[in-house]
Amino acid sequence: MAVRIQILTHSYSPEHSPPQRRWMQFNRHFRSLGWDVDVIAPVAHAPYGRRTLPKREAGRPFRWDTGLFGERILRVPYLWHRTTRLGRLLDHCFSAVASVVAGGLLARRPDVVVVTVPSLPVLGAGYAVSRLRRVPLVVDMRDAWPDIARDARIVRGSAKSMTERAVSTFQRKADLVVTVTEGFAKTLRTRGLQNVATVVNGVDTSVRELLPPPPERRDKLNVLYLGNHGESQHLDRVIRAAALARDHVRLTMVGHGVRRRELMALALELDAPVSFHGPARRREVMEFYRNADTCVVSLRDDWKSFETTIPSKTYEVLAVGRHVTGIVRGEARLIIEESGGGDVVASDAESIAQLWQELHADRSRLLAGTSGRDWVHQHANLDALSTAYAALLQNVVLRRREQ
Repeated sequence: MAVRIQILTHSYSPEHSPPQRRWMQFNRHFRSLGWDVDVIAPVAHAPYGRRTLPKREAGRPFRWDTGLFGERILRVPYLWHRTTRLGRLLDHCFSAVASVVAGGLLARRPDVVVVTVPSLPVLGAGYAVSRLRRVPLVVDMRDAWPDIARDARIVRGSAKSMTERAVSTFQRKADLVVTVTEGFAKTLRTRGLQNVATVVNGVDTSVRELLPPPPERRDKLNVLYLGNHGESQHLDRVIRAAALARDHVRLTMVGHGVRRRELMALALELDAPVSFHGPARRREVMEFYRNADTCVVSLRDDWKSFETTIPSKTYEVLAVGRHVTGIVRGEARLIIEESGGGDVVASDAESIAQLWQELHADRSRLLAGTSGRDWVHQHANLDALSTAYAALLQNVVLRRREQ
C-alpha cells in the first residue's frame, strides 16, 4: 500500500544532524516503495544559527525543493540566533509556527503526519497540522521527553508542569509514538500509553567503511569526540581527563554546541592537549575516525532519563570498528558491553584519564575487530529498521481508514 507522508523536523539535509541522518535513511527506503514524502523543515542554518550555505543549497522560505531521493522539501523561515538554549528555543518556536502554515495550508494532504522530537515547538506544530488535515499523527521521540526537561530543569515552576503536561498530552493524542530505545518505550507504557513502538537508530553498513585497526605504536593515544558540545554530554570531564593524562593523550573535539566556548576556555585554562574543529561532513568524519585510536561516547550521569538514552554516534563508532570510550549508563552501557566494542568507564575525570593511560600502555585493547560492526548489523540494520517503520506507518493509516 502506497502512503503519502508529511514529516515535520527542525533539521534536514543539507544539514548534518541526528534527525537528518535518521530521516534521510528512512526516506530513501520509503521512496523506493513508491511513497510520496513531503518534508517540512527550516532553511538550513544549523549549527551556527545563521545561513552559511548558498541559498540554492540551504533553500528559500516557502519554496519547494527536491531531495536526494525524490522527496519534496518545503522550507520555512528561521530566526537568526546565537548558539544558546534560549536562542535555539526562540528559533524553533518561530519555525514551528511557519511549519503549521506550510504543512497545514501549502503542502499536499498526507495520509499521515510524522513529527520528530526533541524540538518541542515542532511537536506542537505536528499536532496542529495533523488536526488541520484530519490525518493520524506519529510522534518520533528521539529523546526521553518530558523526562529530560525535568532533569535539565529547562523550565521551572508552573511553566515546568505546563510543559510536561503539554508533551504528555501530545504523546497520548498521537496515533503512534515511536521511541529509539526499548527502555523509554517501557516507561511510556507504564504511564498508560498503548500505541508505542521502538525503531532504534541504525547504520547502513554497506556504505559505512570498516576501518583498518590503529597502528601498533603511537607516541600518544589519539582520542576523538565527534558530536554535540552541549549540556547533555558533560564534556568538561573529558577535557579535565585529557589534562590529567596530557603526557599520554591527544584529544580532538569535533562539532558545535551551546557549551563549546566554555569547553575551549577550560582547555586553555588547564593547558589540556585538545584541538577543536567545527562540524564535519561525511568524508571529513571518516578521516577523523581513521586517525583515532578510541572514540568518546558520553552522556552525563546525573540525569535519570539518560538511563534509557543511546547516543546515535554509538552505532556509528561500532560500525567503523573503532574502540569506544563509553561514559554512559543504562542501555548505552549494555550495548557497548554486549558488542565488545570498547570500555565503559566511570564519569569522573580521574577514571577516564586512568583508562586512557592503560590503553596507551596496552594498545592491543584498542583492537575492536568486527564485533561492534557485527552487533550493529544484527541489532541496528538499517534495511530491517526501515522496513519495520514502513509497516508501522501503513498500520496507522489503515487503522484510521477503518474507523
